[in-house]
Amino acid sequence: MSDLLPADFARHTVDAEGVRINVRTAGEGPPVLLLHGYPQTHLIWHHVAPVLAATHTVVLADLRGYGDSDKPPSDAEHRPYAKRAMAYDQLCVMHQLGFARFAVVGHDRGGRVAHRLALDRPEAVSALAVLDIVPTRHAFQQADADFGHGYYHWFFLAAGHGIPEHLIGRDPEFWIRTRMGARHHGGRPFSEAALAEYIRCFSDPAAVHASCEDYRAAASIDLVHDDADAEAGRRVTAPLLALWGAHSFVGRHYDVLGAWRAYADDVRGEALPCDHYVPEEAPEGTAHCLRAFLAAHP
Repeated sequence: MSDLLPADFARHTVDAEGVRINVRTAGEGPPVLLLHGYPQTHLIWHHVAPVLAATHTVVLADLRGYGDSDKPPSDAEHRPYAKRAMAYDQLCVMHQLGFARFAVVGHDRGGRVAHRLALDRPEAVSALAVLDIVPTRHAFQQADADFGHGYYHWFFLAAGHGIPEHLIGRDPEFWIRTRMGARHHGGRPFSEAALAEYIRCFSDPAAVHASCEDYRAAASIDLVHDDADAEAGRRVTAPLLALWGAHSFVGRHYDVLGAWRAYADDVRGEALPCDHYVPEEAPEGTAHCLRAFLAAHP
């Protein structure tokens, strides 16, 4: 197992009401929870987390189903991998670490978990940053042929009958390297040590299945929850920062700030010179933007 984080990032296994979550912590000051995306682990933050730890208590966590966190069995409605369940895990983590209120930063799938956490527990989230996403509901509502080509993996991973699990499981290293390589442009190269860690974790068939369940939930039960929020008029009330890659599908196809302003009250943000993997491709710009945002919204 490679470790790209400094030695002062302590390791924890936190029991989130029966789901063990792999956690790393460092620093002192206002707490901030950093959540990763697909198909990574908490190590996506290996450039950014040490910078933030100079001024904040930084908590890095593997989402349920990913990395070295538990991969609980799912059900026919994919509820164990609904963003509501995944967000509750992270709320439990922060409470067990002694933080009742905290900032949340999420990239990709982690951003969707963070969005759900801010909606379900607004009293706990002091500030929210989402990296290279628009709301899931907005993405599905605006889906077209370009979306189908650019985000084909949303539909592939959500397919049933074990199809994506079988195909990815035949060569997980090929899947990781080609999927990530296809969404990298103009930024810092990926760390080979980080890629090796993502491949290690994705070589577990349970991780492949759990991540597919994450996408199946996004196309089903998550939309039920999102529609209910929209009908009830529930919005993100915490200050929200959106960062995205200027070369990413999100940056090229959406009015990112406009999309988030339909779901949140207080939105700002900007593009960075990279593609999808913002914390790894543009770590200096990411850290700069996050530090300024978190300082303004402790």
